[in-house]
Amino acid sequence: MTRTAVIAGQGALAPAVIAALDDPLVYALDGFAPHLPAIPFRLERLIPFLDDLVEKGVGRVVFAGAIRRPRLDPEAFDPRTAQLVPRILTAMQSGDDAALREVLKVFQEHDLTIASVEEIIPDLIPAEGVLTGQPEDADRRDAAKGASILQGLGAFDVGQGVVVAQGLCLAIETLPGTRAMLEFAAAHGALKPNPNGARGVFYKAPKPGQDRRVDLPTLGPDSVTQAAEAGLAGIAWQAGGVILLERDESIRRAETAGMFLWARGE
Repeated sequence: MTRTAVIAGQGALAPAVIAALDDPLVYALDGFAPHLPAIPFRLERLIPFLDDLVEKGVGRVVFAGAIRRPRLDPEAFDPRTAQLVPRILTAMQSGDDAALREVLKVFQEHDLTIASVEEIIPDLIPAEGVLTGQPEDADRRDAAKGASILQGLGAFDVGQGVVVAQGLCLAIETLPGTRAMLEFAAAHGALKPNPNGARGVFYKAPKPGQDRRVDLPTLGPDSVTQAAEAGLAGIAWQAGGVILLERDESIRRAETAGMFLWARGE
């Protein structure tokens, strides 16, 4: 029987995926272990790691959770993994997404299928519709502007989130992540032209051309709390392209804060 392995990153997504699977093997990149039992592995020994997966009968791999690019130790590479370095370095010149796609190809070359979170738990990715609250016309315009900004930034492999208020971009998600972006937006809310006008929208979407089997944008209750603390009117995201964790709790927090949650169609 084919087994499933989970490459677990940090955050609440990995535990949700593991709970939905039947006795998966759980691994984590060394240095990025989540708060759950996981076998560590290193990218410098990627080929032996993949060989071990195959020997254990693994045929499907799911990536779940946040992982940052690790620091690599040149002396730790085994000879076969070292042969991959030119491929990975060439891909990295086009950004982290390209490097990740190249790593996925290596998994597939070992006859390992990459499964998406959507395949495992489709309910985590909301279809088009308003989950709670009601975005006003100004909010819809701000969400549309946010979608356009992320579309334009796609080629630069920057981030998956943006804050727009009254048609102006207050903040863009970069390497420090969502919390840092929303804290920045909160600190600069006075830049909005009309203090009594639209409060602003946090918009989230995958990067254009992103491999949706891995690294889909993720929202959850903490995202709602942080957006509320930033004084925003709500959160909108690309329908079918963003993971929403703990939906009921996220909706509860949004309702308490008087915010909307909207899976926006394109």
